[in-house]
Amino acid sequence: MSQRVTFDGVSVTYPGMTSPAVSNLDLEVAEGEFLVLVGPSGCGKSTGLRAVAGLEPVSSGRILIGDRDVTGVAAKDRDIAMVFQNYALYPHMTVAENMGFALKIAKTPKAEMTRRVEEAARLLDLHDYLDRRPKALSGGQRQRVAMGRAIVREPAVFLMDEPLSNLDAKLRVQTRTQIATLQRRLGTTTIYVTHDQVEAMTMGDRVAVLRDGVLQQVATPDELYQSPVNAFVAQFIGSPSMNLVEVPIVDGGVDLGECRVSVTRDILSLAGSPRVLLGVRPEDLRIDDGGALMRVQLVEALGADTYVYGTITTPDGDVTMVVRTTPATRPSIGDVVGVRPERFYVFSAEGEQRRLG
Repeated sequence: MSQRVTFDGVSVTYPGMTSPAVSNLDLEVAEGEFLVLVGPSGCGKSTGLRAVAGLEPVSSGRILIGDRDVTGVAAKDRDIAMVFQNYALYPHMTVAENMGFALKIAKTPKAEMTRRVEEAARLLDLHDYLDRRPKALSGGQRQRVAMGRAIVREPAVFLMDEPLSNLDAKLRVQTRTQIATLQRRLGTTTIYVTHDQVEAMTMGDRVAVLRDGVLQQVATPDELYQSPVNAFVAQFIGSPSMNLVEVPIVDGGVDLGECRVSVTRDILSLAGSPRVLLGVRPEDLRIDDGGALMRVQLVEALGADTYVYGTITTPDGDVTMVVRTTPATRPSIGDVVGVRPERFYVFSAEGEQRRLG
């Protein structure tokens, strides 16, 4: 039966490290929820997942599955199933044998084992491949076999550590849709680790963003995108990334090149310094003759959307900006165009830790 997972002040410090890989993590994953842990390489997301699995010892704090404290419990006794980045299939076994191996070790009755394997194979569209060996399968099929091996165990929690990173781009999109759909059908609590924020935003009920082992924000994908708590989350979530420019505070707002952006006085009064970080997403920059002058350096035409990369001159030097526009308003490389923010965010310049507006 699916169970919630609770990180209660969890820290993990590796021997020889001066700072923890995961630091004082407080997070609750609801029963049946699909939670994604995301962040750059080295942020602690895989370490946190492995701590739930019992593969990494917890330095302090507790991990609970349901109401049971599993902090000191062996991995095999935690009622979890893990899907790894590499498929880890036995090459000499058939698909059916790979999927049912854990059940065989647990001495599950043969009839029950066959039922679970065939049921998982139907869910994953693998029924026609049960007699094949891994070398006769594509990468996507092998990953589905690894998923099936986890499903047949009927665990309380699924743990997935970047399971799509070895697949090509087209197959990755297809497989992530299958995983998300399957999880909702099964209703099993799932913690999914990825460094790909597009995966995180399209798959998760909620997304937890980590940086240097510290939880920055946990929220729904839409809330993360619309209301990031700090500049790190704002820039990490979204593709292309949010434009972030350090700008001076002036009377009535801030200056972005030749363009004055109106910002309310109460927001600016919270900054605590004469400068702030102005954040503008590419789709919120409009090409406008009265805006800041930007010299176009690169144009990416992607069909319905066009991304325009260019530089704006500020007192601190040139800064690169990205504008999302349409083919009808697409400039050429070398053009100088005006750009004006239609919607923006303001963050403190010190530490980039506080969203001001």
